[in-house]
Amino acid sequence: MSEKLTKKQKQIVDFIIDFLKANNYSPTYREIMTGLGLSSVSAVAEHIDNLVAKGVLKKTPGSARSLEVLIDAHPETVALFNSKINAPDTSEEEIETLLKAATILDLDLE
Repeated sequence: MSEKLTKKQKQIVDFIIDFLKANNYSPTYREIMTGLGLSSVSAVAEHIDNLVAKGVLKKTPGSARSLEVLIDAHPETVALFNSKINAPDTSEEEIETLLKAATILDLDLE
Protein backbone atom coordinates (compact mmCIF):
# COMPACT_ATOMS: atom_id res chain seq x y z
CA MET A 1 0.00 0.00 0.00
CA SER A 2 1.70 3.17 -1.13
CA GLU A 3 -1.25 5.53 -0.70
CA LYS A 4 -2.26 6.84 2.70
CA LEU A 5 -5.73 6.09 3.93
CA THR A 6 -8.37 8.80 4.12
CA LYS A 7 -9.79 9.59 7.54
CA LYS A 8 -12.99 7.68 6.72
CA GLN A 9 -11.06 4.68 5.37
CA LYS A 10 -8.99 4.57 8.57
CA GLN A 11 -12.20 4.70 10.63
CA ILE A 12 -13.61 1.78 8.64
CA VAL A 13 -10.45 -0.29 9.03
CA ASP A 14 -10.31 0.46 12.76
CA PHE A 15 -13.99 -0.47 13.11
CA ILE A 16 -13.42 -3.79 11.30
CA ILE A 17 -10.36 -4.57 13.47
CA ASP A 18 -12.28 -3.82 16.69
CA PHE A 19 -15.30 -5.81 15.49
CA LEU A 20 -13.14 -8.80 14.56
CA LYS A 21 -11.44 -8.75 17.98
CA ALA A 22 -14.78 -8.58 19.79
CA ASN A 23 -16.69 -11.12 17.70
CA ASN A 24 -14.18 -13.37 15.91
CA TYR A 25 -15.93 -12.68 12.60
CA SER A 26 -16.09 -9.64 10.34
CA PRO A 27 -18.94 -7.12 10.30
CA THR A 28 -21.54 -6.82 7.57
CA TYR A 29 -21.67 -3.66 5.48
CA ARG A 30 -24.85 -2.68 7.36
CA GLU A 31 -23.09 -3.11 10.73
CA ILE A 32 -20.26 -0.88 9.49
CA MET A 33 -22.79 1.69 8.25
CA THR A 34 -24.61 1.73 11.60
CA GLY A 35 -21.44 1.63 13.69
CA LEU A 36 -19.89 4.61 11.92
CA GLY A 37 -23.08 6.56 11.21
CA LEU A 38 -22.66 6.41 7.44
CA SER A 39 -25.52 7.33 5.14
CA SER A 40 -25.90 4.13 3.12
CA VAL A 41 -24.68 0.60 2.54
CA SER A 42 -23.51 1.65 -0.92
CA ALA A 43 -21.20 4.26 0.68
CA VAL A 44 -19.69 1.47 2.79
CA ALA A 45 -19.36 -0.76 -0.28
CA GLU A 46 -17.50 1.99 -2.14
CA HIS A 47 -15.07 2.48 0.75
CA ILE A 48 -14.55 -1.28 1.07
CA ASP A 49 -13.86 -1.60 -2.67
CA ASN A 50 -11.29 1.21 -2.46
CA LEU A 51 -9.62 -0.43 0.55
CA VAL A 52 -9.47 -3.76 -1.32
CA ALA A 53 -7.91 -1.96 -4.30
CA LYS A 54 -5.30 -0.40 -1.97
CA GLY A 55 -4.46 -3.82 -0.56
CA VAL A 56 -5.63 -3.01 2.95
CA LEU A 57 -8.61 -5.37 2.97
CA LYS A 58 -9.38 -8.70 1.39
CA LYS A 59 -12.86 -10.06 0.80
CA THR A 60 -14.07 -13.35 -0.60
CA PRO A 61 -16.69 -12.79 -3.34
CA GLY A 62 -20.00 -14.50 -2.60
CA SER A 63 -19.09 -15.10 1.04
CA ALA A 64 -20.75 -13.24 3.90
CA ARG A 65 -18.60 -11.73 6.65
CA SER A 66 -15.40 -12.38 4.72
CA LEU A 67 -13.58 -9.08 5.29
CA GLU A 68 -9.99 -9.58 6.32
CA VAL A 69 -7.60 -6.80 7.33
CA LEU A 70 -4.26 -7.28 5.60
CA ILE A 71 -2.52 -4.37 7.29
CA ASP A 72 -3.10 -4.15 11.02
CA ALA A 73 -0.96 -1.57 12.82
CA HIS A 74 -0.86 -3.10 16.28
CA PRO A 75 0.32 -0.85 19.10
CA GLU A 76 3.27 -3.18 19.63
CA THR A 77 4.31 -2.52 16.01
CA VAL A 78 4.37 1.23 16.66
CA ALA A 79 6.36 0.65 19.86
CA LEU A 80 8.87 -1.51 17.99
CA PHE A 81 9.35 1.13 15.27
CA ASN A 82 9.75 3.88 17.87
CA SER A 83 12.26 1.91 19.92
CA LYS A 84 14.39 1.11 16.87
CA ILE A 85 14.22 4.69 15.53
CA ASN A 86 15.22 6.11 18.94
CA ALA A 87 17.96 3.56 19.65
CA PRO A 88 21.41 5.18 19.86
CA ASP A 89 22.98 2.61 17.50
CA THR A 90 20.44 3.09 14.67
CA SER A 91 22.03 4.67 11.60
CA GLU A 92 20.49 7.58 9.69
CA GLU A 93 19.90 5.24 6.73
CA GLU A 94 18.03 2.77 8.97
CA ILE A 95 15.94 5.57 10.46
CA GLU A 96 15.05 6.83 6.98
CA THR A 97 14.02 3.31 5.91
CA LEU A 98 11.92 2.82 9.05
CA LEU A 99 10.18 6.16 8.57
CA LYS A 100 9.36 5.29 4.94
CA ALA A 101 7.99 1.90 6.04
CA ALA A 102 5.90 3.57 8.75
CA THR A 103 4.43 5.95 6.16
CA ILE A 104 3.55 3.08 3.83
CA LEU A 105 1.92 1.19 6.72
CA ASP A 106 0.13 4.37 7.85
CA LEU A 107 1.63 4.08 11.33
CA ASP A 108 1.33 7.05 13.64
CA LEU A 109 4.71 7.07 15.37
CA GLU A 110 4.05 10.16 17.50
